[in-house]
Amino acid sequence: MTTTDVKTEVNGSVLTIILNRPEAKNAANRRLAEGVIAAIDELEKNPSLRVAILTGSGGTFCAGMDLKAFVSGETPVIEGRGFCGLTQYRAKKPIIAAIEGYALAGGLELAISCDLIVAAENSKFGIPEVKRGLAAGAGGLYKLPRQIPSKIAMELALTGDFISAARAYELGLINQVVEAGNSLEAAREMATKIAANGPLAVEVSMMVVAQAQDWHSDEAYDKQSVIIEPVFTSEDAMEGATAFAEKRTPQWKGK
Repeated sequence: MTTTDVKTEVNGSVLTIILNRPEAKNAANRRLAEGVIAAIDELEKNPSLRVAILTGSGGTFCAGMDLKAFVSGETPVIEGRGFCGLTQYRAKKPIIAAIEGYALAGGLELAISCDLIVAAENSKFGIPEVKRGLAAGAGGLYKLPRQIPSKIAMELALTGDFISAARAYELGLINQVVEAGNSLEAAREMATKIAANGPLAVEVSMMVVAQAQDWHSDEAYDKQSVIIEPVFTSEDAMEGATAFAEKRTPQWKGK
């Protein structure tokens, strides 16, 4: 699938979603948001796809909302799905952000709505909305304090300053820092590792990790059990154990 503002590529079981407005540093307009939604919907409904990578063209990830479009009354926020169709939506399959250049404002909020982040060493992160009289309303103000220390999140929200990839890695915001130009390659290596695992096991593991931060310690075990117990009686569980005993690659069915 290819549109004007979003391109997609399929390599095996990995879907790559490319924000494609390089002339605007991939700033999000309505068409770009709709293109992301279409790509994520394809990820969800296609059983042959296991993992997605979200990246940008032209050496940058996303500079946030297209302010020219905003002034004219256009918004990249889709009801029920959020900014770019992703900040209020959690896919059942993992999404890896591959960052080059800038991930700013809505672009950072888009990145931290993904499950994993790989970033080039020259990339920059920030929520500079306050510099334009706006606020990081696509999740930055409440997601960042859950992913980095709250005092640092407060500093970024109030000053609008950027941080480097090295600092973001130090804070635990991103998973890997790689040489400039190599973020997509590194993300594909990570995606390949994930795609080789049992799809049901990946889905429930991701679900528990995402939800557990909101659970009280007294209820965590029971809540986890409800989510993961079906995996242990699945065909994939039997296949995984059998393949291990037979020293072969598992043939997953996703059931």
